[in-house]
Amino acid sequence: MSAPEPVAGLAPEPVAGAATGPAADLVAAEDVLLFVNAAITATGQREFHSDADEQRLSLDFLHTYVRVNYRRVYAASRALDINHHNAALIVRGLLETAGEASPEERRTEGRLIAARLALLPPPRVYRLFGELRRAKVNNRRTRAIMRDWLAARPDLGHDAVKYRAGLKTAVRHIHLPCPDGSGPLAEIGAFLFRPGRLHRYEHRMLDAWRRAHYEQGAVSELPFTVAEGFAGRHGMKHEVFLKRAAPRMTRLERLRTQERQAAVQRPGSPGVDVDLTVMPLTRLALYVLSLGFEQRAERRAELTGALRAAARRAAGAHAGSWGRVHAVLDDSFSSSGSGQKRRRPLAVALACHHLLEVLAAPGAYRGLWTSGARDALLVRPWGPTPLGMRILDALEPGERRDDRAGPRAPSAPGGAAPDRLVIVSDGWDNAPAGLAGEVLRVWRNRLDPARRTAVVHVNPVYDTAGFDVRRLAAGVATAGIRDAEDLPALVEIARFAEGRTGPEELYAYLDRQVARFTGEGGDA
Repeated sequence: MSAPEPVAGLAPEPVAGAATGPAADLVAAEDVLLFVNAAITATGQREFHSDADEQRLSLDFLHTYVRVNYRRVYAASRALDINHHNAALIVRGLLETAGEASPEERRTEGRLIAARLALLPPPRVYRLFGELRRAKVNNRRTRAIMRDWLAARPDLGHDAVKYRAGLKTAVRHIHLPCPDGSGPLAEIGAFLFRPGRLHRYEHRMLDAWRRAHYEQGAVSELPFTVAEGFAGRHGMKHEVFLKRAAPRMTRLERLRTQERQAAVQRPGSPGVDVDLTVMPLTRLALYVLSLGFEQRAERRAELTGALRAAARRAAGAHAGSWGRVHAVLDDSFSSSGSGQKRRRPLAVALACHHLLEVLAAPGAYRGLWTSGARDALLVRPWGPTPLGMRILDALEPGERRDDRAGPRAPSAPGGAAPDRLVIVSDGWDNAPAGLAGEVLRVWRNRLDPARRTAVVHVNPVYDTAGFDVRRLAAGVATAGIRDAEDLPALVEIARFAEGRTGPEELYAYLDRQVARFTGEGGDA
């Protein structure tokens, strides 16, 4: 058999003086996977086991290390399902170090940057532009990227009202012409830099902002976040304001408003109608967990139906294709997250529970919570993390007695081992410590050497000390996860961490993702 041809495109070039060969390729592939896991999970915010400063220091080092050693792979990671925080960090890092890239790399980076900025929320992009201005990054490519992004915005007048400071900073940084006279750019320039000069604006949103200073009726024509400030200035009742503003609220604004109302339990408040069946799965799980136990129980049919509908949408063509699936789901106390990411790990586990139920063959799913909970809708962060015991439950057919959690749930029909075992946990196995890794090692080496059961661990929490997500065992595929909706794609990435595929396959996968992301690969 002939040796495989080297993968073109994203395979990292050897650094002068560095070791080369198969071992170096494996190290490079491990570095790439480590960075992908971090870019999916880490957000620079406080976690249960680490604070925000530790997160930022760890991420800064990792971004610098990968950008310097694997620049093309660093740029290509934006084609993956990384989170917005790391996508913005990558864009900034590439633009700040444009002189280190070759002309070909700059062309590829430009296409990837444009494609990723189009997917980022506008507030995140404007914040990035502000950081570039403060860092004095103002080369020709940066100005062109910012100018093209602004030109593609559907309504700069809307942005001028809703993101006034961000747009003003961007326009100044790239010296965007805002001439005097008439026309959209002239009005926006007057609005941003010469407020009060025009007695009226042709643009409806700009004029509504002008009138809202003295006319209460104009408040409802403004974006919700801007209108809130004017409503307070006019002394409008909260219920009246919500009723008028509801038609202009985004889906996320509706959900956040409903969460706030549920938290303060406003008496007599009419509330804001939210169609839960169209909410993304993980966001919906966060909302469910924000409700009290009584509310969840009273709305059981509605909430369960919405979660299952969201799971079916997320599964898509993968529905029913995973065979027998058993899951170990972490609802220990550490799944409460932090003040900045409240209940995020638990929400990911709850969302994965419903998604895996759809991905499994009909009637072939079993979910096991670390606390022994039987009702997924009423889970809460509680207790230690006995992952090892729950993995034994998931792998061992039949029914046994567990003194702490009561009788085990029946295994799959026929007592067979699952086709897939999915573990959703932050990896802090502590009851007893290390048991999960030992169980998985013995299972893989002694009981299932043929790998009839595919085992994958998805971890929603970044570990600052290890620059990665915590792993349970060396031979178990581990991937970082931010949203449960990405689970099918992450399982594909996780297989590269098992060691059964070589670096060439990993780089070929990244090449395909870049081609798909930039629209150059057709259906690839």
